Amino acid sequence: MANFSSKSYRLKFDIIDRAKKLQMNLIGFAPVERWEKYRETDEEYYPQNIWPGIKSVIVLGTQIYLPMLETTPSVVYSELYNTTNRILDEAAYKIANYLNTLGKQALFFPRDCYGDISVLVKKPQAAFSQVLAGKYAGLGTIGYNHTLITKEFGPRVRLVSVLTDAVLPPDPVLKKDLCIKCEMCRKCCPTSSFKTTENFIADMDKKKCAAYHARLKSAYCYPCGVCIKVCPIGADRKIYGYDAKKYLNEKEALKQDKKNPEYAGWVHCREHGSEPV
Repeated sequence: MANFSSKSYRLKFDIIDRAKKLQMNLIGFAPVERWEKYRETDEEYYPQNIWPGIKSVIVLGTQIYLPMLETTPSVVYSELYNTTNRILDEAAYKIANYLNTLGKQALFFPRDCYGDISVLVKKPQAAFSQVLAGKYAGLGTIGYNHTLITKEFGPRVRLVSVLTDAVLPPDPVLKKDLCIKCEMCRKCCPTSSFKTTENFIADMDKKKCAAYHARLKSAYCYPCGVCIKVCPIGADRKIYGYDAKKYLNEKEALKQDKKNPEYAGWVHCREHGSEPV
C-alpha cells in the first residue's frame, strides 16, 4: 500500500468534515488506478481518461427515505428524488470549489448527467458510472439489480463524484458482497427487466426499463425505484422494518381492491399530484 503524507490525511479528514456539514451520509475515496485494476467498464469511461490528470475520486452519498420511496410511482417520491439530486450536486460543487481554493484541480460529475430520459431509451448508458465509483470508494458492492448496495441504506442511496488531481488516501474496497441475491427486485419489477436468475448481477433490458421511466415522466411521477424499494439490505430497515409479503402481494392486492387498507397511504400519494400510470 502506498505511503501518504500527514498533509494528505489532513486534507482527507477536512473533506470528510465539510461533506458531513453538507449533509452527506456517505463519503468515500478511490484512486483512479482502481478503474484499471478491476476493468469493469471500457477505458473511455475511466475518470482519468475523461479528464487527464485526475488522481482521486471522492464519492458522496445521501439516503433515500424509505417511506417516501414506498409510495412510488408518485410525486412524493419524485420530489424526494429531485431534492437529493439538488443536494448532491450542490455539495459536490462546494467540495470541488474548496479544493480549487487550495490550488487543486477539482470538478464534479453530476449524479445522473443526461438531458432527458428519452435519451436513455436510445442509449441507456451514462458517461460516468457513479455506481462503480461508489464501489471503488468502499461505499458498497454492486447487487443483482445493478445498483450500489450499502450497509447503511441498501440501494436506497444517491451518489455524486468529485474528481481531483489531489492524491488522497483511499478507502478499502468491500470484499464481501452485500447483495444476498434474494431476487426481490426481479420479482417485483413492474417491467420484468431483469432477464436472468443464474448470474449474480442480472442481465437487464435497460431500454425497457428506460422506456417505463419515460412513461412515468410523462405522468409526473418519475422515477420508478421499485427495485431499491423492495431490497431487504440496509440498516435503515431497522428503523422502518421489512415486509416482503406486502411488497410481493402489492400488485395483485390492489388489482382486487384498490382501497385495500394495507396500502392506503401509498395509494393516497399516488392519486394526488400526478397522472395515473
